[in-house]
Parts: sequence; C-alpha cells; structure tokens
Amino acid sequence: MIALTLSEVPGAWPDALAEQPRTDLPCHTGDPDLFFAERPEQLEQAKALCGPCPVRAECLAAALARNEPWGVWGGEILDHGVVIARKRPRGRPRKVAA
Repeated sequence: MIALTLSEVPGAWPDALAEQPRTDLPCHTGDPDLFFAERPEQLEQAKALCGPCPVRAECLAAALARNEPWGVWGGEILDHGVVIARKRPRGRPRKVAA
C-alpha cells in the first residue's frame, strides 16, 4: 500500500490552491487517517476539524467533481461520490431491551 498526503493526490485541490503549500489546513496538520476512518465518531471529528477551514467549499466542490469514493472532504462525508449525513457503524444494530 502506498501512502500519499492529500496534496499529492492528483486533482485533490483546485489549481489555485495547489500552487501554495498549505500547512495551516487541518487535513495537512492532523492525522490524515481520521478523514478516512471507519468509525462514525471519528468521521464526525474530521467534519468538525473542517469547520473553520478556509478552503472548505473548494475542497468539497473538487471532491464532488472527482466523484471521490469516500472520506471527509470539505466538512462532509462522501460515500461513493455522494454526500451522506452520517455513516452507520459496521455490523448489526444492537437489540434494544424491551
């Protein structure tokens, strides 16, 4: 498996953003795995980190244009190129005691 930073992903940023190194963005300074996590609570943490990001709108637009398969982009969770409100946990739901 090859690990890439988001700045190395082809088309990850619009050209205007790619020209400038961005060390102030949460996806560049934090744990990149958080933005592609399996656990819903981790994805919610990633979404929260995107809140104050100065390129949030551009990030989401670029991800949608690329039909990004999964992950948090621009403060939204993408699944098969579509924005979803929440990711369900893996496995069967717990039974609720009556």
